[in-house]
Amino acid sequence: MAPTVSRAAALALVAALAGCSTAPVAPPPPSTPSVYQSMSKPGASLDRRAAAEMISEFRRGNGLPPVTLDPALNRMAQEQADAMARNDKLSHSVGGTLKERITRSGYRNALVVENIGAGHDTLADAFTGWRHSPPHMKNMLAPKVTRIGIASARAPSSRFEVFWAMVLADPNDPRPLPGAMAVARPAPARSGDSLTINGVSVAR
Repeated sequence: MAPTVSRAAALALVAALAGCSTAPVAPPPPSTPSVYQSMSKPGASLDRRAAAEMISEFRRGNGLPPVTLDPALNRMAQEQADAMARNDKLSHSVGGTLKERITRSGYRNALVVENIGAGHDTLADAFTGWRHSPPHMKNMLAPKVTRIGIASARAPSSRFEVFWAMVLADPNDPRPLPGAMAVARPAPARSGDSLTINGVSVAR
């Protein structure tokens, strides 16, 4: 004879199952904001939109207009970051002089400023390093720039692990190519307990 289940037990079982099905489901844990994601991990992808918004917000807080992403400047920044990673060298000239790179980018007759860095694992780290360096901060707060390009490049065999390049420009500011160019040489500096090395170069 097949086992029987009393009506009361059956109703209790249905109620229990109903209770399980309607129990609130805990939301998944929030993902790490892109500005804090490690760029040293394989497959890491830089959130350029977040970078542009971060720089724009910094500029707005200082009474300056925002910047927008520019594909040509993104390429210029990526080429520079890749060149530094390949050569394990923090330098504005490792991928060609700034003047040559400006010409290749299509911004030959424009105000262009560039920040580079190494040893910063996240976008937030790179921004903090630049913000605490007066020459780099001056570039980020250049009054007339309206376009930005930014890139990172992994270098697993390097002690720096990640190289960074950011280019800001005013494409509506024509100026002759042979104009004066000021260069501040990269110099090591310590931020907290981590080694940070930054360079800055300005084409006028």
